[in-house]
Amino acid sequence: MRSQAAAVPAASPFAQPKAVFAVAFACVVSFMGIGLVDPILPAISEDLDATPSQVTLLFTSYLVVTAVAMLITGWVSSRLGAKRTLLLGLAIVVVFSALAGASGSIGGIVGFRAGWGVGNALFIATSLAVIIASASGGFVGAIVLYETALGLGIAVGPLLGGLLGEVSWRGPFFGVAVLMAIAMLATWVLVQPDERGPDGPGGPARERTRLREPLLALRHRGLLTMSLTALCYNWAFFTVLGYAPFPMGLGAIQLGLVFTGWGLMVAFFSVFGAPWLRRRLGIARTLYGNLTLFALVVLVIAVWTEHNPVLITAVIVAGVFIGVNNTVTTQAVMTVSPVPRPVASAAYGFVRFIGGGLAPYVAGKLVEASNVHVPFYVAAGALLLGLGILATAHRLLGEAERAQAAEAAHAPAEPAAPAALIPADGDQPATVDAVIAAIGAGPEAEAVAAAAARLARADGRPVDVVRVREFAVSGQGTAEAESLDAALATVREQVGRLNAEGVHAVGHVLPAALGHSAAGRLLAEHARAVGARAMVIGAPRHGGLPALMDASASGELLRRLPCDLVIVNGHEREPLPAG
Repeated sequence: MRSQAAAVPAASPFAQPKAVFAVAFACVVSFMGIGLVDPILPAISEDLDATPSQVTLLFTSYLVVTAVAMLITGWVSSRLGAKRTLLLGLAIVVVFSALAGASGSIGGIVGFRAGWGVGNALFIATSLAVIIASASGGFVGAIVLYETALGLGIAVGPLLGGLLGEVSWRGPFFGVAVLMAIAMLATWVLVQPDERGPDGPGGPARERTRLREPLLALRHRGLLTMSLTALCYNWAFFTVLGYAPFPMGLGAIQLGLVFTGWGLMVAFFSVFGAPWLRRRLGIARTLYGNLTLFALVVLVIAVWTEHNPVLITAVIVAGVFIGVNNTVTTQAVMTVSPVPRPVASAAYGFVRFIGGGLAPYVAGKLVEASNVHVPFYVAAGALLLGLGILATAHRLLGEAERAQAAEAAHAPAEPAAPAALIPADGDQPATVDAVIAAIGAGPEAEAVAAAAARLARADGRPVDVVRVREFAVSGQGTAEAESLDAALATVREQVGRLNAEGVHAVGHVLPAALGHSAAGRLLAEHARAVGARAMVIGAPRHGGLPALMDASASGELLRRLPCDLVIVNGHEREPLPAG
């Protein structure tokens, strides 16, 4: 019988340090840049007497430079440290967005958007890691805030661009400069320096990333195949985003509202739709189906480009497939790649942003040479090409989904070997028939360990303190949730406390898991491997979205755990009564 927790009073999902909010706010503004210029493209074209293909260079210069700069972000951050890299990226964005707003020529704006892209690459490659490192609520609260910031930025960017663009096309550029300056000041004041390397004295040196590592990583077939698929997908994505505003013939505010609807679809399906589909269909089928449906929507845009009701509806609906693809493709890349995840993320970002950067400019040139329908036909063809490329990696995707297939068939999984072991003081590390205390990184760890100790004392059993390291994966990249040293320190603290109280306790740090479901599966496999009698876990610390995300881990435990499960409230010293 498994014990269930009573209702836990919902705490705010935003109970995080001020430093986290500072970086999250900067993330919102940074992600605004994706759709910020959409509503003002026609106005810039008219005021500066520029052709649509010239104006779309605002996307091309920004994204191509972002792509190339992704290759150096690891090299820079491993030498400057995370905080200094963030500040450098934010400062570059402030300067170049203000210069773009003050520019009097299309060439000047295009050039300044390129500089903006350098700053954006430095920022987005570092922000996720900083949020996770600064968050007090552990992995869940950190990744929720990051995904929320991403969604808000994508959704609000076009609306802000439309509102400010109604006054002047210069308004959105100056608006970003002001907001990023505020974010930079908050980051400088609130974010703590790194404990290692150049940000902080006294700690061990940070491992430095080599410049060539992302390019060398592309020699791996799985990573290259997924990156090329993403290039094709981004070609269609940014053809829609970068050229669809021109045939609509709407004002800045109207365009802002259209692309805000698009952004809301992207945000919702990135956070909710993609995980739901991946759990039910698997990575491969989700990607195949999503790319096919996206190609059909782009084909609708190609056929009815000059029919505004159909065009506007199709653009908004396209946000559904863009949101799903952003999340699932990133997760697939990290699954098939054998290189460290930050390196894989940089290599993947380089290839996919190249496709996104070139597509709007090519779209403009195709219209000049033919008609307004052709770029969208080409975009639909690019998606079909991406499907063909993806099919060549079907075996690799299948390997990544074997664990999901085993779960669906209720087949037992092979036990996971621990990445590290902390033995009991003066004893051999025996964990057979133990009570497992599955602790997180937050303040509830002590309550979970204490509850496990009470259960263990009742039957004269040992306690096995277990921690699973997780990797944060979002539509924009990945970052390791915590270092092995940090996880070991968390487990060692609880083992030492229990040993001091006379409880025989050992500890394990399990291999890093890609997401909450995998973490739950690893815990269940470890319990089966050591013959555990019970497992104690903490209740979700927040209501709303964090609790839903935690459910993916607890659901795995309820389905697969071979022993009793006890859920305790992290704010209480005693286990909650069964409910």
